[in-house]
Amino acid sequence: MSNKDVLEILGEKIALGKSAIVNFEVAKLHTRNTLEVPIIIERSRKSGPTVLITAGIHGDEINGVEIVRQIIAKGINKPKIGTTICVPVINVFGFLNMDRLFPDGRDLNRVFPGSANGSLASRVAHFVMKELVPHVDFAMDFHTGGAGRFNAAQIRITKEDPNLKELAHVFGAPFIYYSQNLNKSFRNACSKAGVPMLLFEGGKSFNIHDTITNTGVNGAKRVLHHLGMLTSKFKVSKPKTEAIIIEDSKWLRAKFSGMFKPTVVINSYVEKDDVLGNITDPYGSFNHFVKAPNAGYIFNVNESPIIYQGDAIFHISIGLKDDKS
Repeated sequence: MSNKDVLEILGEKIALGKSAIVNFEVAKLHTRNTLEVPIIIERSRKSGPTVLITAGIHGDEINGVEIVRQIIAKGINKPKIGTTICVPVINVFGFLNMDRLFPDGRDLNRVFPGSANGSLASRVAHFVMKELVPHVDFAMDFHTGGAGRFNAAQIRITKEDPNLKELAHVFGAPFIYYSQNLNKSFRNACSKAGVPMLLFEGGKSFNIHDTITNTGVNGAKRVLHHLGMLTSKFKVSKPKTEAIIIEDSKWLRAKFSGMFKPTVVINSYVEKDDVLGNITDPYGSFNHFVKAPNAGYIFNVNESPIIYQGDAIFHISIGLKDDKS
């Protein structure tokens, strides 16, 4: 547990009981204007855990940014004990350009732990791992689905970590999805650094969805409460339902190109051969019904009205035993 009386980030020292906004200069634009990433730090007078709360690793994942924005705006990040470090927009370049990637075409979530002399994305990853992560005991990173695919609210963790499983249940999203850490991802780099992370997925890119936002904010409150960090002015409600654990899943891909209309409601449980949606052409001469290949939960739906053959259109859990555990 981090019990430092003085926290130092980018040369700025923040004592217990103090607040600060430290700006990380990412780069200068070609206009010579400086581009900065604000880091919002809140410290209690009492020592305790240091929690990192991040979003915007992908610049088009606005709903994650909104969740962290609300955590800050409502004062949830002002801890009863310990320290919170909030970075609502890590990929500020992508956020400004409404683009998932960095201007150099790199995915920030595939270059960790980064390099001080590498690509622009790699340098940002290096900063996060060098300046922030060494101070941190626990992290929450907020993401959304990409390319028009709407993710059910879910926490992603590795199967092997019982402590993360407990925290995932505390968070209270509808689904807990076991997924391995991807090579060079932020989650993988934190894991190697000994910092456990809950990765939240919910909603889709270029969209803010109230239910997803509320799930993310309430989940963060529950975790901070569990860690003894949430101040008494905030009420903590129990999740409406027990989280469904998904150990295995498959993507359903479109067999045809055309106009796509899903009819199944996300988060719902379906039986084998249930109709999930249909693919049509603009001329009224073709109508293909998409059916469930197995019984399971639908936890991602492609909401794009036009799809091509091979596009991922649904994500469904596999295995009745795992689904209902």
